[in-house]
Amino acid sequence: MTMPAIRRMTAADLDHVLDWAAVEGWNPGLGDAAAFHAADPEGFLLAEVAGDPVGAISVVNHSDVFAFLGLYLCRPEWRGQGIGMALWREGLTHAGGRTIGLDGVAAQEANYARSGFVRTGATIRFEGPRVTGDSPTLRPMRPEDLPALLALDRRATGVERARFLSAWTRTTSDRRTIVLEEGGAIQGFATARLCRLGCKIGPIIAPDAECGLALTASEAEIGTRVIDVPEANHEFISALVARGYRETFRTARMYRGPAPQGDGREQAIATMELG
Repeated sequence: MTMPAIRRMTAADLDHVLDWAAVEGWNPGLGDAAAFHAADPEGFLLAEVAGDPVGAISVVNHSDVFAFLGLYLCRPEWRGQGIGMALWREGLTHAGGRTIGLDGVAAQEANYARSGFVRTGATIRFEGPRVTGDSPTLRPMRPEDLPALLALDRRATGVERARFLSAWTRTTSDRRTIVLEEGGAIQGFATARLCRLGCKIGPIIAPDAECGLALTASEAEIGTRVIDVPEANHEFISALVARGYRETFRTARMYRGPAPQGDGREQAIATMELG
């Protein structure tokens, strides 16, 4: 067993770890590192052996009662030496008594269960083309919209995650957020971010599947759309499949502690790494 040194990641470290994630096929967004790190800088941990980075984990404390675990990676040549378990323990310590959520691959589900995580469903990745056609009133997000978006997200997910969403929805060269506005009130929103391959869209918060689908549209062709959907969202899944989307990957959604309860408007999650 190798005992690594574990420290908090810098923003530069996180960029490097996202490169590992890309090699594993996770296809992170081009600007994800800054938004991730803003959520909880203390929650990103790096394992080193003789100064060489060998593994990582994130356990982001979104609020006083909820955290989300992700970016759990170990370089292939260092696996099986106890490095992942050392990171795991340190990450759970950071979360304290909070409920912790994660999206885990099937091969690790039994291991997570041994740490008290309970499967509540699955998150399914769909990939497909741009959706075109009639849409409700959509417009780019404005800075003054943020309080309304945070309130919608809190009700939809059952989680307070203001730090994360404030950074995640900020317009940059590789991401933008669209809002659905009706009668002068914001009814939903979605954030699209360019990735190494295609574009991921999430979260998608909308009153129904058709509005959620409309929020996936964009003025320009930007390649394949990637959308991660809770398996219970049957209507949204059916709408995606009817328009040419196909399932490419799935994870087990698991929680240690009481699972948050939303209002049904979360059509798609933000990201498998942070919830």
